Amino acid sequence: MLGDNFGDDPVFPPEQVLENRGRVAIFIDGSNLFYAALQLGLEIDYTKLLYRLTAGSRLLRAFFYTGVDRTNEKQQGFLLWMRRNGYRVIAKDLVQLPDGSKKANLDVEIAVDMMALVHSYDTAVLVSGDGDLAYAVDAVSYRGARVEVVSLRSMTSDSLINVADRYIDLDQIKEDIQKNPKHESNYRGFSGIRILNDE
Repeated sequence: MLGDNFGDDPVFPPEQVLENRGRVAIFIDGSNLFYAALQLGLEIDYTKLLYRLTAGSRLLRAFFYTGVDRTNEKQQGFLLWMRRNGYRVIAKDLVQLPDGSKKANLDVEIAVDMMALVHSYDTAVLVSGDGDLAYAVDAVSYRGARVEVVSLRSMTSDSLINVADRYIDLDQIKEDIQKNPKHESNYRGFSGIRILNDE
């Protein structure tokens, strides 16, 4: 009987769900991912991240949304590396808040891009726990695309999980996306060619 044990015996096993992903578009909320990685004590290898999120499907595009400090040379180097290694970087200048902290909110950019491209992809992978994106995720689903949400559970809004087709806790995939120990930690492109030293 199908209705009695939804939690124990899924109708579609995860492998079958993954097989049907079609064209994948990835939308990464950079600051959300940064804070999640900080919570996990995780240093992310962005080549591995792209590989893990694509999971053998056809990648349409991977967007990385982030606030930028134009005076931070290390950040500029990182974003240049990202652009040269499979990511489309959408950057917005950080704004100084009254309490002295700096912030750039890119929710609108993420939502607009998800909607604008909705007929070009079959599955959207949203790397964010921000509940403000739940409405956009719901709208994308209504237009026929699947949405997978990837983020740290403690930083993820229930409203976002509730409208997603699939939720993946960042903690469950951290081994797959972790950077190698320091002595091997050069950024590498998919071809294995060293692009930029991490030092």
